[in-house]
Amino acid sequence: MDGLNASEQRELAARMERKQLKEFMTMYSKLVQKCFDDCVNDFTTKSLINREESCVMRCVDKYMKGSARLNERFQEQNAAMMQQGQMPGR
Repeated sequence: MDGLNASEQRELAARMERKQLKEFMTMYSKLVQKCFDDCVNDFTTKSLINREESCVMRCVDKYMKGSARLNERFQEQNAAMMQQGQMPGR
């Protein structure tokens, strides 16, 4: 953000915040859709049955752990590239 005036810095920060929110909402929507599709199949009651509820909990846990691990690996790769003097994406 060096070289930007205060107004440009605020605009950049606002854009980054909107992008992060959009990415979070996309991830959340995918999680809900996947776990619903995989776990919910009894529509005779308005609440989840025990089997569905435990399936959803396992699904969310697995999805979140997978996302966290993917993020860790990305950060590790990015750090390694920075140490080698490479720019990400090249």
